[in-house]
This record gives sequence, structure tokens and C-alpha cells, in this order.
Amino acid sequence: MLTVEKIGGTSMLAFGEVLRNIVFHGPAVYNRVYVVSAYAGVTNWLLEDKRTGAPGVYHHITQGQDFAPALAEVLAKLQELNRRYVPLGLDLAVADDFIAGRVERARVYLESLVNVLASGYVEARAVLQAAREILASLGEAHSAFNSVNILQSRGVHATLIDLSGFDDARALTIDERIRQAFAGVDFSQTVCVATGYAKGTEGIMREFDRGYSEVTFSKIAVAVRPQEAIIHKEYHLCSADPALVGVARCHPVGATNYDVADQLADVGMEAIHPKASKPLEVNGINLRIKNTFEPAHPGTLITRDYVAARQHVEIITGTDKVVIIDVFDPLMVGTAGFDLHLMQVFLELNISYIFKATSANSISLVIWERDLRPALVPTLEARYERITVEPAALVCLIGSNMDQRGLLARAAGALAGAGISIESGGFALRKVNLQFVVGRAEFGAAVVALNEALG
Repeated sequence: MLTVEKIGGTSMLAFGEVLRNIVFHGPAVYNRVYVVSAYAGVTNWLLEDKRTGAPGVYHHITQGQDFAPALAEVLAKLQELNRRYVPLGLDLAVADDFIAGRVERARVYLESLVNVLASGYVEARAVLQAAREILASLGEAHSAFNSVNILQSRGVHATLIDLSGFDDARALTIDERIRQAFAGVDFSQTVCVATGYAKGTEGIMREFDRGYSEVTFSKIAVAVRPQEAIIHKEYHLCSADPALVGVARCHPVGATNYDVADQLADVGMEAIHPKASKPLEVNGINLRIKNTFEPAHPGTLITRDYVAARQHVEIITGTDKVVIIDVFDPLMVGTAGFDLHLMQVFLELNISYIFKATSANSISLVIWERDLRPALVPTLEARYERITVEPAALVCLIGSNMDQRGLLARAAGALAGAGISIESGGFALRKVNLQFVVGRAEFGAAVVALNEALG
């Protein structure tokens, strides 16, 4: 059975566990394609810290500063990382030479881009986007090369599928590059390790930015048509966050569908990037989410048509990193297209909402706090009578089959019993996601209350 398997950065950092719990776990070594992320933290060094925004090498380029010392510092860190994997079989000299050569070629490319940028003859955005692509590709090339080297040292026939295109000037789309890279591969005779970054004329980071490795994984799966696609994470997809409710009060979700996966991604709990899940769903490729550190556990199987046999809430989740915006205007009632004009403001500022509720004279929307552009509130205030913005949290009950009588009442009662006020709430007709907006400080308590009542 051919599988395409994505290994995240945290798992890659613990590569000994990857060997023990993934590569050599079970009877089959071959008929497996691994799509690897950079080791945890590496892409932060190259671009910027995903959580804190702390600058990486890319920042020096955007500021017109000499980036070479920062890039050299990253190279030193990558070679230091290499030493960590020598006990696993990594040939240190070969690995150090590979990444040093790759970083040096990247430096030359980046120097050329910086010179072009300084000339003022081209749009800065396009040049900086190219710089991000070059820098991002280094992390996955590093981890993929090391993985192949270690596997080969252990007697496994392993093939590096380097999709970064560093030595290939052809104008290929990402899909074309992937199809050509895998053409003629006999999966029964070799283990393929592919870079999570893939070069293409469309620019994989232009649309997906830091979610690109899962997109590459998805595109590879569509190209080679495995019996199953697998994502290895450092945790299970659970019925609630163990850090909030306690390990004993939650459990791994055994099965669900792609619709539920989309609902999770919408509130930041990504089983898979939504742009990566769609091709899998459309092509009928099943996805399994597994915990790297519990290899015997079957994980969560996500399919297109799964519906739980009994009515119940599968997952209780949400986020406290949102704001609720209320737009009030007495001219709204009965006015056709009023909502359309409001949405045009959000479209112009490239802001997507994750919750919406309406009444006769007001529309309330929840957006990510990071998307609260400086221009948004002044633009809305210039068009509508009153705009209110408050920090908030969104708590969700999600499931493939939870259209049960009284669920809304039980959920609201659980929140009221915990002394939590509901600021807004709602659900679509299909009832796969029941949402409550609560005060930001009450997020954790709300999840616990709902989990105790419905989990």
C-alpha cells in the first residue's frame, strides 16, 4: 500500500523517534513517500518567528541591510544541528558540505536580488517575494538531504526528491515539477524523501506562505495517488485541548470528515491547511493524522463521506485571538445589498471573517485580531453610524453528526452555569459547527464548561 506521509518540523527535530516510530515501525519500509518540513525553528531563523514575529535573515533584506552575516550565522546553526544526527548515522562531512554549498548559492542569488532591488527598476514586492522563496527552500533541503543520508547509512535505498529547483532554471509550475520529479519512480524499490518546499512559476509562498509544506504534500499525493495520505504531528487530534481540560477529560478523535477539518482550520486548529485538504477531498484520497510519539495508535482518519454513527459533539475548540466588530446603522433594515457594501470593505482590505450574525440594524463579525488593519475601523466609521470593536473569544462545538434536539440549550446552560455570558452565537443550517462568542478572558473556562457538559 503506497502512502504519502508528511512529517512536521517538531517531529523532524526528534529524528530518532521518526526512524523508530515511522520509518521502521511496521512491516513495510518501501512504498512510502516522506514529505519533510525543515527542523523546528529553522524557517523562523530564515524568515521570521511565526509566533512572535522576531526577525530572521529576510528582515535584513527588506531593510536594505547586509544580510550575509545573518545568513552565515544560520549556516553555523544548521551545521550545529547536523552534529545532533551523527549518532543516527549522518555523515557529518557530507552533510556540512551540502548545506554550506546550498547556502552559498542562495547568498549569490540573494545578492543579485538585492542589487536589482537597489536599482529601483522593478517592483520591490516581486523581488522580496523571490527572496522569501529562496530562503524558505533552504530549511527543507537541509532536512531532506540529512534524512536520505541517514536512511542510506542504515541500508535503506532512499532517493532525495529535491523540489526546490535550485539547479533547475526551467519555468515549471509546482504541479509540473512534482509530476516530473516522480515520473518513473519504482516506489517498491526506494523510499522517497521530498522537500516540503516546491519551486514553481506561481510561487508557493505567494499564496500559502508558511503553510506551503502541507500544500506540497497534498500536490504530491494527488500526483502519485496513494492509498492513504498521512500527516505525522507531535500530538493527536483530540476532542478538546488537553492543556485546557486535562488529558483524562479528552480523547483522540478516531474518524471525521473533510468538512469538520475545514471547520477546525477556520478557528486555527489545523488538522491540515484548508488549501491542502481540498485536492485530497476532491480526489477521494483519505487522510490520517497520527501522533509521531504514539506509533501504535491508529490516529484520526479523515474521509470525504464520514458521518458519525451516533449524534454527538466530536471536538470542542476555538480561539481567544479574535475581535468582534459590530456595525450598527438604522438605514440597514430592509435595504437590499447593505451587507454587500460592507463586505466590499473587507474585500478591499483582504480581511476574512470567521463568524457573522445579523439583526435588523446591525451586523456582528468576528475576525482574527492580527487582521485588524489600521484602516478598517476608520473606513467603517466613515460609512456607518456606529462601530464597536471588542476583544473576544470564539468557542465551537464541531461534529459530523450533532444535529440533536436540545444541544443549543445544553451548551448555553453549561456556559451560564459557569458564569459565562454569551456575547453572540449561531450556526449554519447543516449544524456542523455551533459557535459562541464570549469574553476573551473566559475562553479557557468556556471550553472546560462545554467539555464537562458535552464532551
